[in-house]
Amino acid sequence: MARLSGPEWQVLEPHLDAVLELTPSERITYMASSFPDDPGLHARLEQLLVACRRGERLLLAPADSFAPLLRVPEVLGGRYHILRELGHGGMATVFLADDPKNRRQVAVKVLDVAISQTLGDERFVQEIEVVARLQHPHILPLFDSGDAQGLRYYVMPYVQGESLRQRLRRERQLPVDDALRIAGEVADALDFAHRHGVIHRDIKPENILLHEGRSMVADFGIALARTSGSGGGAGGDRLPESATIIGTPHYMSPEQMRGAANVTGSSDIYSLGVVLFEMLAGALPHAGDSDPELVEEISARPLPDIASLRRTVPPHVRSALARATERLPADRFRTANDFALALANPAFRHGALASATPSGWNGLTMMFASVAAVAITIAAITNLRPPAPLPVARFDLTPGRGNGMVQGLAGLEFTISRDGSQIVYVGESPSGGTQLWQRALNDIEALPIPGSEGALNPVLSFDGRTLAFNDGPAIRTLTLPGGSALRVVTTGGTPAWGPDGSLYYAFEGIIRRLAPTGGPPQPFTEASEGYQAFPEVLPDGRGLVFSVMKGPPDRTRIAVVGPEGGEVKELLTGTMARYASSGHLVWTSARGTLMATPFDLKRLALVGPSVPLLEGVRVKIGSASQFALSQSGALLYQTVDPRRKELVWVSRTGGTEPFDSSWSGDFSAPALSPDGGRLAVMMRGAQSSDLWIAPVARGPRSKLALAGQYNISPSWTPDGLSVSYGSDSAGTNSWTIRTRRVDGGSPESVGIRLVPAGTDPRWSPDGKWMVYRLGFLNADIMGIRPGIDSAPVPVVASEHGERNPAISPDSRWIAYTSSESGRDEVYVRPFPNTGSAKWVVSITGGIEPVWSHSGRELFYRNGQHEMVAAAIETKPTFSVTSRVVLFSDAGLLSSVLHPEYDVASDDQRFIMVRQRRGSATGTLILMLNLFDELRRTPRAPSR
Repeated sequence: MARLSGPEWQVLEPHLDAVLELTPSERITYMASSFPDDPGLHARLEQLLVACRRGERLLLAPADSFAPLLRVPEVLGGRYHILRELGHGGMATVFLADDPKNRRQVAVKVLDVAISQTLGDERFVQEIEVVARLQHPHILPLFDSGDAQGLRYYVMPYVQGESLRQRLRRERQLPVDDALRIAGEVADALDFAHRHGVIHRDIKPENILLHEGRSMVADFGIALARTSGSGGGAGGDRLPESATIIGTPHYMSPEQMRGAANVTGSSDIYSLGVVLFEMLAGALPHAGDSDPELVEEISARPLPDIASLRRTVPPHVRSALARATERLPADRFRTANDFALALANPAFRHGALASATPSGWNGLTMMFASVAAVAITIAAITNLRPPAPLPVARFDLTPGRGNGMVQGLAGLEFTISRDGSQIVYVGESPSGGTQLWQRALNDIEALPIPGSEGALNPVLSFDGRTLAFNDGPAIRTLTLPGGSALRVVTTGGTPAWGPDGSLYYAFEGIIRRLAPTGGPPQPFTEASEGYQAFPEVLPDGRGLVFSVMKGPPDRTRIAVVGPEGGEVKELLTGTMARYASSGHLVWTSARGTLMATPFDLKRLALVGPSVPLLEGVRVKIGSASQFALSQSGALLYQTVDPRRKELVWVSRTGGTEPFDSSWSGDFSAPALSPDGGRLAVMMRGAQSSDLWIAPVARGPRSKLALAGQYNISPSWTPDGLSVSYGSDSAGTNSWTIRTRRVDGGSPESVGIRLVPAGTDPRWSPDGKWMVYRLGFLNADIMGIRPGIDSAPVPVVASEHGERNPAISPDSRWIAYTSSESGRDEVYVRPFPNTGSAKWVVSITGGIEPVWSHSGRELFYRNGQHEMVAAAIETKPTFSVTSRVVLFSDAGLLSSVLHPEYDVASDDQRFIMVRQRRGSATGTLILMLNLFDELRRTPRAPSR
């Protein structure tokens, strides 16, 4: 890069060495003695020091193009108020600024003018547009970008925390586990970016931010965007290249250092390998002091063996690091995700290590393989004669405090591997909220699974090495142990693995298939009456067994489809079924009775009578039956605990007190009346869900006499006299919105039938509108003006899922949850004219928005399972001025469909649902030798 020029700079440059390490007061003294007749040079020297990387002699740009950078506060003052400089690197300067329009602090990154000029106007605009579309938990998003008087800049969230560079300066070497976690999260971000056609090109510790226990990759704003097939994106031409080498020399790949024109994602993988080396070794692998020296060093010499510098680094990490930093791109990992998987796989070996004698984990694997071979031989001999049935054995596996299970409104909370050797369940997170836990059945304790926070519906692959689960509306996969969670489906229901690695899941009422090779998911089943869910792949891929929900659990049907998909064949009434290798379908009734029915795999037909196996299996309101079955005959199930929840008041600081200590049940969706004096709440039973009204100041409670068995999500009318709610009284999964006076003034359960279908009604405080959710996860928000409209109209509707509508106290704004960014976030639009603008309220995930009564705050739960209060201004337009985390919601019920809390009239406390102390979960039972029990029941014909 060119040095600064001009007579003033030439006068000052020889003095740089003398003043670089001086304090500001010492520099003033030095300059006063050196240039007593030209005090203007004092300010010039300060500007020169800002432009120079501290401790080095690399200057950034010619003086004529550098001048605008010295006037950043003046140039950007009309849009951002610059507060101070946060940092400076070889390609940009970062400033802390106020964003008065949106009432927030931001980080403004101003590109070095020389770099900016090499990009050109068209390329800068194109690349910023590409990068702005990157929405990922480990990528720092872009808020804004622009060009002002020769300055190109982009705007990011101001993340309060530290960079990896700051942590390395403090600690020098990181714990191995921490280094691997950070590298895995960065690899996850890079893999996502590469698949969207974006190469970062400047991965280094300065661009990795550490915020609330997770890593975020920053500075994608000068990334090389590629939209050709070779770049991993969809059609179009690659953005024009420049001969300028962009990046930080010590972290560049050999090809990037040489100025190659076709730098790919492999270069980012190399840079991440160097960062991981530095985290583990406490020093950079190459020590060249100049660009030519570094080019020769990086091109000619591989990285030192990390094991020679730190003996505690495991062999597989040593191997993964060696492959990631191979000098030839073709010898490196194919994708960043492959790098992350290798870091998490104790069996991974590369190069010379690949032929080494297995030890540690590999040696144990060989030992167990030998034992398994002997066991198979013994089994083959003993199977020459029918084995004597073994007695059924039951064990209590209920986790204890600290790693206990956490129950939610819907979904499956645990799974067991096909060989019965391990279980995975939804449990408490050490940092609050929930995450998945894994327990090998030959171990005493369960271990948390990093990267699975907030997960539900876990399912293990056929080989037990990969986990799929729901994260909000998305489906993620994670390789065990230690892999990074990769989002594979944006919106989908409970996943199921196929033997070839395919994933099956429900979306928009049918089952879809995602091939192991990727590509868009394809419909697998035809539409049928009801909503298809909870699929399981039959042996050898002979088809699927799944549930068809048509209302309450007692109206759900078990169905099958053949190996090619297509027409759905209903078999019997039951909530959820799994196939047992004994030749039975094992399923549950709505009342929690576990049943077994002989099943012919060839004909996909029932071939015998159903018999009960046991009672008391927990069945959720959405028909999710809490049992899992291995192919070795192990059954894992959870018993019913109807008194497992209680209503509590929670203060803004997280303190709790009971709402009514004498009242417990399966509560959901509490709603306070407009005056704050009464509570409406849903309570689920085995065969129904009822609505109850309770005075806040204690007193007699009353159950509303409602038609039908399934009434959910109560919401008060603005006058406080009636409650609106969703109802499926016909049992056909066709929901209606109904309204009923709470004083029982009408003998009918239907006060006003407002809409033909929908749930989760919410009234505008002025009484003019009622909005509601139409659909499930991929829902739309509809609205109607009672007495005016003859039919509902879309309020917020798109191809994404919009849920949780909430209208502000002044009836001018509507908050809601949408998955349009790839994860649930809270948005606000003007109301009722919602098409004019929208604002993102949450920045790290968000669900369940609820307005404060003052209208100056919007509450929601973020992606870290915390309650957040967002301060709101609406004049001259809508803006979020701050976001304050109030408390962790660990142990408190939440839902992606509707709020599981409400706010007291003083905005100082919340009514919420908590897992009841002492009965937080039902008992988790492991039952062995189930197939021996099934031998006593009628069996299917041999296949």
